[in-house]
Amino acid sequence: MKTLISFVYSGALLLSTLLIFSCTKNTAKLGSKKNPIKFYLVPAQDLLTLSEQGKILQQFLIKDLDLEINVELPVSYISVVEAFGSKRVDVAIMNSLGYILAHDKFGVEAKLKLVNRGRDEYYGQIITHVDGPKSIKDLNGKKFAFVDPASTSGYLLPAYLFKQENIKFKEILFAGKHDAVVTAVYQKKVDAGATFYTPPDADGTPKDARWLLRTAYPDVYEKIKILQLTGPIPNDPIVFRKDLPEDIKSKITNSLLKYIKTPEGAKVLKDMYHITDFKPAADKDYDKIRTYLKDIGLQAKDFVK
Repeated sequence: MKTLISFVYSGALLLSTLLIFSCTKNTAKLGSKKNPIKFYLVPAQDLLTLSEQGKILQQFLIKDLDLEINVELPVSYISVVEAFGSKRVDVAIMNSLGYILAHDKFGVEAKLKLVNRGRDEYYGQIITHVDGPKSIKDLNGKKFAFVDPASTSGYLLPAYLFKQENIKFKEILFAGKHDAVVTAVYQKKVDAGATFYTPPDADGTPKDARWLLRTAYPDVYEKIKILQLTGPIPNDPIVFRKDLPEDIKSKITNSLLKYIKTPEGAKVLKDMYHITDFKPAADKDYDKIRTYLKDIGLQAKDFVK
């Protein structure tokens, strides 16, 4: 698995290295037009929605903080982690595993934890076609799709489960995004896959990763079933570059806490990542993820060079 992870990231790491050496030091004041605060969104949900709602969030932060903010959507999970190492990002909404990698390698700090309808933890899920495997034991010798080696629900949680259950696959692939995993399962290109799980709305509408394909495949809920849940683990955090000025960390934190209490903010943040509130976060909240990593024999250095 380590060899595969190294292969997946070799191109991304080369690009990151080139960017680091091509950048010159920006001496303009942070938060100015020449040196805006860079806010990254991990590409874990619908990319079009994240892009559109991210622009609305950006405009609020600019007005509320009287600082220049660029909200950006990078191409992969690991690019968010690498950006902290090269100081190309100041604050980010990260997935939980990505936070561990960025903290252990670059010292980033978690300040807030996302909350979804009172829950500050979440699950992953194993999905398969309705006429596919009946249990995870049936996945032995099958073809399986993960999201990304740096995805928590799309890799770490299922990898931990499969080790516990001694499940071995004939072939695995990394689809890159949760909706791509759902598509691969729907089209029967793989026997099963791993994605994020979100509990249904109060009216019973499913909001797990299948929801991302509801327009492209209206029968996605009928064709794809949840085989088993994985987790739970702490919800994703909002994290800051370690040497970012403390006053800026506090201002952004307070601004987000203010925004989610407004009608616009409540809608934007829910649409982005199903966020309905925030809670204070501490590094120790994520120790369970470190335990999972250790159990499957991986460390931050296996992902981030």
